[in-house]
Amino acid sequence: MSELRFEQVQAVGGEAALLDWRRIHNRIIPTDPLSVAAVQGRARRNHLEVAYLDDVAVGCSTVRPPTGDPATATVIARVLPEHRHRGLGEQIYQRGLVVALELGAQVIESVVLASNDDGLRFARQHGFVEIERYVLPGHTIAFVDLRLA
Repeated sequence: MSELRFEQVQAVGGEAALLDWRRIHNRIIPTDPLSVAAVQGRARRNHLEVAYLDDVAVGCSTVRPPTGDPATATVIARVLPEHRHRGLGEQIYQRGLVVALELGAQVIESVVLASNDDGLRFARQHGFVEIERYVLPGHTIAFVDLRLA
């Protein structure tokens, strides 16, 4: 398929973008669904965006600001399965990477649900290597922490 470009990328601030971000997150991470209040909390701590194609929310991102020494930021790009393999994830990831670097990140990490083969493949193709796997209490599917090599 040919590469597509987003018509609009919107930071999560208003209710519509917040609900779109939540819907995408919960669909891609069904093992850890978030409430509206949880997303509002994340939006206060992190940089969250939603990407739209033909007025349809097709992907979202999270950039956790840098912490620690060296300053480590987390960049997470998500694209709904029916919109993958068309360059949208690349655009979301690049936008997040720019934000993380502008915030002073010296190290970039990401996290992917272990059952998300597309997400793991994408991360590895972009130079990320696995640093840890963990299972949240009461869950059975691991999260994979990755670091940009």
